[in-house]
Amino acid sequence: MKLLVTGGAGFIGSHYVRTRLAAPGHPTDRITVLDRLTYAGNRDNLAPVAADPRLTFVEGDICDPHLVDDLVAGHDAVIHFAAESHVDRSITAAAEFARTNMLGTQILLDAAARHRTGRFVHVSTDEVYGSTDTGSWTEHQPLAPRSPYAASKAGADLLALAAHTTHGLDVVVTRSGNTYGPYQYPEKIIPLFTTNLLDGLPVPLYGDGSHRREWLHVTDHCAGVELALRHGRAGEVYHLGGHDELANSDLTALLLKLTDRGPELVHHVADRPGHDHRYALDSTKATEELGYRPTVALTDGLAATVAWYRANRAWWEPLTARHH
Repeated sequence: MKLLVTGGAGFIGSHYVRTRLAAPGHPTDRITVLDRLTYAGNRDNLAPVAADPRLTFVEGDICDPHLVDDLVAGHDAVIHFAAESHVDRSITAAAEFARTNMLGTQILLDAAARHRTGRFVHVSTDEVYGSTDTGSWTEHQPLAPRSPYAASKAGADLLALAAHTTHGLDVVVTRSGNTYGPYQYPEKIIPLFTTNLLDGLPVPLYGDGSHRREWLHVTDHCAGVELALRHGRAGEVYHLGGHDELANSDLTALLLKLTDRGPELVHHVADRPGHDHRYALDSTKATEELGYRPTVALTDGLAATVAWYRANRAWWEPLTARHH
């Protein structure tokens, strides 16, 4: 199979590429990574597989229709990870999120429809549903995004599903919980707090820390995407939940313990505008139809993640603002 992986030098996309190339049973696979190498894209994320002859890297923009058309034409499937994804950045730079997440997705979909691509997996987020205080969302929950990032992803989801209805494109959409693990750019809460704490620096906890999230290790996220590629039904949405939910204050306490730091390093800061209080996904459909089952418990995954950042300063130190 020839796969085009957009955003394949980013956190989740690069994990998918590394895992796919390392897995037995795919000796004839070919993977092309298309990545613009913005601040969150990093060629070093692909260093473990850089010498694999099955991998081709293309630096480019999903908003470039000529480049996208040329690349899509030679591939059996598209795995679309590429996105602007940080809520805080979207609040101050919403236009870039609309451009990449919506226009870029549409350009990819147009090319896939022209070339009758065999499958298009669109990777999305639980944030498209907004916020809930109780229960868990099924795939039938109406979209109610509350940030520019979430709105741009919701728009991209709808464009992808419309391409299935309008053009018969073999589209599958996945929506996941908060994903964490090695190689995550240090702006999201787990890598930011981990790298700060390793250096004995304070961590900025929004509000009272009561915001609740469902956590999914990147290994389980990518396993779910692979299942959707192979077994998902065209035109369907699948939830990839993590089943480990806790408040940000409790997550912070776990990170303090893993880095041997004290609570005096926790600085409560003003909450961001429109901050969603809680996300929760019902993954029953993905479990029953795809065989999706997360395997990495949060306590184990966090410990391994902190250990990775402790052992890989050469990767993250150049990326943190305090080292510029």
